[in-house]
Amino acid sequence: MLRNRIMTTSHEPAYSEDGMPKARYRAYHVARARAGLALTMTAGSAAVSRDSPPVFSNLLLYKDEVVPWLKELADAVHEHGTAVMIQLTHLGRRTRWDKADWLPAVSPSHRREASHRSFPKRIEDWDIERIRKDYVDAAERVHVAGFDGLELQAYGHLMDQFWSALTNDLDSPYGGSLDDRLRFTFEVLTDIRKRVGPHFILGVRYTADEVLEGGISREDGLEISRKLKNSGLVDFLNVVRGHIDTDAGLTDVIPVQGMGSAPHLDFAGEIRAATQFPTFHAGRIQDIATARHAIASGKLDMVGLTRAHIADPHIVRKILEHREEEIRPCVGANYCLDRIYQGGSAYCIHNAASGRELQMPHEVQPAGVKRKVVVVGAGPGGLEAARVASERGHTVVVFEAASNPGGQIRLTAQSPRRREMLGIIDWRMAQCTAHGVSFRFDTLAEAEDVLAERPDVVIIATGGLPHTEILVSGNEHVVSTWDILSGGVKPGARVLLFDDAGDHCALQAAEFISQSDARLEIMTPDRTFAPEVMAMNLVPYMRTLQRANVTFTVTYRVQKVERIGNSLRAIIGSDYGGPEQERVVDQVVVNHGTIPLDELYFALKPMSRNGGAVDYGALLAGRPQILAANHQSPFRLFRIGDAVAARNTHAAIYDALRLLKDL
Repeated sequence: MLRNRIMTTSHEPAYSEDGMPKARYRAYHVARARAGLALTMTAGSAAVSRDSPPVFSNLLLYKDEVVPWLKELADAVHEHGTAVMIQLTHLGRRTRWDKADWLPAVSPSHRREASHRSFPKRIEDWDIERIRKDYVDAAERVHVAGFDGLELQAYGHLMDQFWSALTNDLDSPYGGSLDDRLRFTFEVLTDIRKRVGPHFILGVRYTADEVLEGGISREDGLEISRKLKNSGLVDFLNVVRGHIDTDAGLTDVIPVQGMGSAPHLDFAGEIRAATQFPTFHAGRIQDIATARHAIASGKLDMVGLTRAHIADPHIVRKILEHREEEIRPCVGANYCLDRIYQGGSAYCIHNAASGRELQMPHEVQPAGVKRKVVVVGAGPGGLEAARVASERGHTVVVFEAASNPGGQIRLTAQSPRRREMLGIIDWRMAQCTAHGVSFRFDTLAEAEDVLAERPDVVIIATGGLPHTEILVSGNEHVVSTWDILSGGVKPGARVLLFDDAGDHCALQAAEFISQSDARLEIMTPDRTFAPEVMAMNLVPYMRTLQRANVTFTVTYRVQKVERIGNSLRAIIGSDYGGPEQERVVDQVVVNHGTIPLDELYFALKPMSRNGGAVDYGALLAGRPQILAANHQSPFRLFRIGDAVAARNTHAAIYDALRLLKDL
């Protein structure tokens, strides 16, 4: 019996070590179990065969050595009253042949998947036998480890590749009719049920509509759903809508900020109504009101709040304690998933403790000695410093030159599609207010202002300003992306946007410019476009910019800009030594990150106790900073975020958390 209707659906945060769910992986799931989650679904997805090599640190369920690690995880989660399950898969064509053991990818056709680019081997009868056995053996490992159940993955992976006529050109008995295309799945389910017995929970997470011409249709999906229910082999359905073989398709399945909330909830409800069978679903259900509606309306039996629990693992506890207003919001930035698909670990853009549970606290503990802390700058890093310090019990004063908090996030939120980013600021302001932080807005703090507060610790979180002095000549003729986003400079009729940072700023400015009907070219010296934005976040930008017929140019850089009458001539070069080019335009916009606003830091540095130095050994070990080059000084000085160097929101917040948690 599950204690509530909230779950995290299967997802792979890429915290495994050697394909095993060791201490870090376990701590991540235990943190959410401890806070009252009903069901945590691990792995997205665990590989059952050697020719299904990981593409984002998947667990390796084809190894016997995984069993004790799974048992430790199951026991730790069960200790807190939470059920634990796992998702099993064979990736089929959704991987690469040059990973792990260099075995060929297999699929029911030679059709390549766009995302992973491998041309798969057309699966043979002996492959089917082998992989079916691998599924069953993996299921037994999960059962022996004490898990409550498992689900099979059937969207985009091998099982779905059998289901869809787009990826299955086999003859009967595994190709042709819908029943034959489903045969492999039902054979696997039958064999698993025989191996694990009647009381082990089994389900399938599957696409009930690929939204692709010639693929699994809505009608097919309803029929598949009925067949799964009527088989008597499964205990629940976990419904997905869409396809994941392209970045655009994946983003429609798992929407990012600026896209609709819960876009597939009604569809999942249709499956529930048609089958009258336990139905699970997740898909940008990021708030409690929508989750309540999903359950109360009978659309779902279990609602997945997966990315929401990466942002705040204590959602259930806060609901039970009538503290819903304190839930840290998921702002849909998708930093978590985009990092996975680029080969990194999942991190929340504004909860630096998620995925770092062994080192970073989700709940800050009071300090033994109270201090006076002055923070200069009320951007995300400064507000995180103020929040953590105030929750530690310190007295905190924040100076901010602007009239409102937010820093660069307030600029980011000028784009309607990214307005949710303000949740990062609003949540921290609410926490700071609740803990008595004093704010001095419209105050450009000087050294004397800081010293007048008689601080024990000073945190410089002043951020940076756009860096446009990057050309060989003609820097005076260019404007920054900030100028465009702020409205301080109107777009020209012919615009060249030179993006040498590859981050959101360039594409946001490009969206603004394209909406003015300007003729726009975006140029980058990189061989890939907007690498810091990453795959899923890139999709909405590209849809907007392609509709506006924007030109994209890679591997070229602007070297010089000169004025010719009322126009500008941009001289273009290439790191690869190509011939010099030129563009005649009305406006050149440059995106090259920021330069730190560090004057105050360097003014205070000689007066500080530590000379601004950070003991990295202590920082990484979770010990307080005690460096003291100047024993006569009453305060220590630190700077964080872009006041150090141009990075991103997560870096600024992580700087603040790991420094202030030990203060």
